[in-house]
Parts: sequence; structure tokens; C-alpha cells
Amino acid sequence: MLDRIHIRGLHHVTAIASGAQTNVDFYTRVLDLRLVKRTVNFDAPDTYHFYYGDSVGSPGSLLTFFPFEYAAAGRIGTGMAETTAFAIPEAALEVWMSRLAEEGLDFEGPLARFGVQTFGFRDPDGLRIDLVAEPGLHTDSDNNRILPAHQAIRRLHSIALCVEAPERTARLLTETFGYEAFGDEAGRQRFRARGSGPAPFVDLFCRPELMRGQMGAGTVHHVAFRARDNAEQLAWRDAIERLVTT
Repeated sequence: MLDRIHIRGLHHVTAIASGAQTNVDFYTRVLDLRLVKRTVNFDAPDTYHFYYGDSVGSPGSLLTFFPFEYAAAGRIGTGMAETTAFAIPEAALEVWMSRLAEEGLDFEGPLARFGVQTFGFRDPDGLRIDLVAEPGLHTDSDNNRILPAHQAIRRLHSIALCVEAPERTARLLTETFGYEAFGDEAGRQRFRARGSGPAPFVDLFCRPELMRGQMGAGTVHHVAFRARDNAEQLAWRDAIERLVTT
């Protein structure tokens, strides 16, 4: 079955926060994302699980959080997701830089990466976020936002993974998941899911000099990829189990 299917892109990224209210305020008020779902972490039911995304919670738009109160700060390092990137309309770049500056947030950039303008900042727990000014980004009307649709965050753009060596992860993305090599720039390799769906990119960059990462507040807990339906998800599970046991 896997000869005929491929991963369609990111479904969501889940990170760890240290405080629920601070997290909600930042992502709904500053980043203008919608809190589309509030449930619990089923592995730790005394902890919330917040889902932020577009107005309908579309797959490929979601950044979610486990807000563990008083969680210790994590450490970004090898073996972890390093940066979560959102796509914004190309014309909204300066609007967002001004918006973050007014909020007192420091940011890096903008800089050109793979031909598009990108700038980055950190959330209250230190999670690294990039905004990518994507040309031709479709902007549906959305009356539930603070910002007008032509300026608002639309969806996830990519996840950047910090690895000791990229070869095995690159093979997983291309030979198993069906991603295609998109480019190599300044030591960063970019891979793109086939098709035209949202959140198509995964970046790999090699930082063997860094310590192994340590999970905690301000780090990514896991990255989820999209499958078409339950049957396809089960096929992926079987394929990945075979990779682990061979």
C-alpha cells in the first residue's frame, strides 16, 4: 500500500508550556490564532491540551500545547525540533514586525531563506517561532480574528529539526515518507511533501557540537504528520514498526 501513498505534510506540532493563561494570552492575543480546542493530556489528565490554529482547526494549521504548571525550562539541542514556522501573507511581513515590536518582543531578521523572507522570535517560554512571508498565500475571509485576513497567520509552514547527522532522517523523509528534496542552503536541507497541501516543509540542519536537547517548557514535545484516513494511518504504523525492527 505504501508504494501508492505518501505523507501529505504536517498535521500539528505539540510543545510544552509552563503556564496555561500566559500561553493562551500569547497565542490568541499576540499571534491572533484561534483556540480551537481545549481538552486534556490523556497521558496526564490533570494537564490541559490547547489547540491553536485557523478558524476551523484545519490539519496543517495547528500548534498545540501541554501547559505543565511550573515546568522547568527545556534545552534546545540535537535530537529535537528546533523551530516551528508559520506562513503569513507576503505583504504582511512589516505589519508583523511592527506588531511584535509593539509587544516588546525581540526578533531576528528578516532574512532570505530558500527565496522567501523569514524572521524569528520566542514565545514566553522560549519556544522558537518563525514567520515566513509566503508569496501567493491564499487568504480566506475570517471574521474571528483581530487582524484582517490579508495579514493573519494562515497555517504552519515547516518544522526545523536539529540533528547530529542528517543522513538517516533524510532517508526516512524521502525513501519512506515520499518527501522530495527542495534545496540545501547554509547547512540547512529542506524537504517538501508531494502535492499542494498545507505545511509541506521539513528542514534538517546538523549541529553535532550541541548537547542533546532536554525536554521542558519552551521545547517541542512531538511532530505529527497527516494521513488521509484510518487505514492509511495503520499502514504507516506497520511500515514504521518494520523500520524499527530491521
